[in-house]
Amino acid sequence: METVVIRHVLFDADGVLQHLPGGWYAAAEPFLGDRAEEFFLAAWAKEAPLQAGADGDFLAILADLLDEFGATASAEEVYAAVWNRVEVHPESADVVRRLRAAGYGVHLGTNQAAHRGTFMRTALGHDDLFDVSCYSFDLGVAKPEPEFFHRAAARIGADPHEIVFVDDKASNVASARSIGMATVHWTFDSHPEASAAGTDAPADHISHAALCEQLAAHGVRP
Repeated sequence: METVVIRHVLFDADGVLQHLPGGWYAAAEPFLGDRAEEFFLAAWAKEAPLQAGADGDFLAILADLLDEFGATASAEEVYAAVWNRVEVHPESADVVRRLRAAGYGVHLGTNQAAHRGTFMRTALGHDDLFDVSCYSFDLGVAKPEPEFFHRAAARIGADPHEIVFVDDKASNVASARSIGMATVHWTFDSHPEASAAGTDAPADHISHAALCEQLAAHGVRP
């Protein structure tokens, strides 16, 4: 049997590459108070179709939702203070750069609506960090649908068996594995807010050294 060689690494964004300091709910509390969690459940449900490529302006949707919750801040203000107040973890970025220097194709595979995806590509510099970017709104399908991974592999130009996928959500990892990708279930950001927000993350903080060890188990060494 021919040995499969991993030539590409596909990284998730939130919880793997980047995070919102303090968590989503804490960031929204100045605007929503104790209804922050309820607000996010509604906001994420409305954002999901846009992440899968549906037409729509999330800022307009967010404005209506803020009005419904009695918030006085503008959609632009809340979006900038929450959705776009994301930071790239320097150690995660370092792993990406080391993998590229070692000759691997290194790519981004993330569920995002167009507004946030555009912010990530430009303000956070993800287009420069990665070889190929696979944003769900652009692919027209979101994780954990297996079709997301089929389309990502096609965009990368590789067989799924040549790709290892890193994500903090077990459901996404299982879906990638179902189409033949090698997988790593990992996060640097497993805090209470992440669990409350349904990230499906491992229970304990896991170091970047552990990420490299799990990649090495698939023959990938940054």
